[in-house]
Amino acid sequence: MSLSFVTLGVGDAFSALHYSSCLTLEAEGQVLLLDCPHPIRKMMREASLSSGVELDADRVSGLVLTHLHADHSSGVEGLGYFSFFVLKRKLRLLAHPDVTRRLWEGHLAAGMEDLIRKPGGEPERHGFEDYFEPLALSTEAPVQFGPFSIESRMTYHHVPTTALRIRAGGRCLGYSADTAYDEGLISWLSEADLVVHETNYGVHTPYAKLAALPAPLRAKMRLIHYPDDFDLQASNIEPLAQGRRYTV
Repeated sequence: MSLSFVTLGVGDAFSALHYSSCLTLEAEGQVLLLDCPHPIRKMMREASLSSGVELDADRVSGLVLTHLHADHSSGVEGLGYFSFFVLKRKLRLLAHPDVTRRLWEGHLAAGMEDLIRKPGGEPERHGFEDYFEPLALSTEAPVQFGPFSIESRMTYHHVPTTALRIRAGGRCLGYSADTAYDEGLISWLSEADLVVHETNYGVHTPYAKLAALPAPLRAKMRLIHYPDDFDLQASNIEPLAQGRRYTV
């Protein structure tokens, strides 16, 4: 039993070098997709070639969505359509209710609610649950999904966003998602065996704050969502590499 992940993307919303930040977690043969930027299937294909881990939409047991900014959710429509038309199944989508509250009307409905069955025909109206099987995450208690136990905590960000602690195979991965620097969140994440934390400019977490953390915590921390000009070689916290497999 083990918990591993492959980094599909490590960049921020403005990156010209990397795909947007995204992971696939695997335990007991099940794959959990963590966020879903576009082009998600191309990201999985390229990560499969570089990591040696077979990844595609048919292997995704569920999608965990941390928030609705496009660099984290722009691939949801495409993956939802692929599941509906090609895989003939609903995409299981796990998110906090504050995240999903505007997902359909504010994000997906314009592109997904009307389907024309034949040329010249009237559109057939569809809703969120025609494409997706939702499962609510909670900040009050863990949610079990297959071999994964998922805990959530809200972060400081422009829109509702959840950090995560995901347990499987006797190990725990902490994921900050997008957030301003938050000592309480750092403490919450530090219980994990490995912590993936964002760093960037503006409302995000400054690298200098993370670099000043105690050495034992920095040793089990990995960086993601970093800007293109981030000095990877000078960092005293290991940055994640796109397309690489890691064991927690």
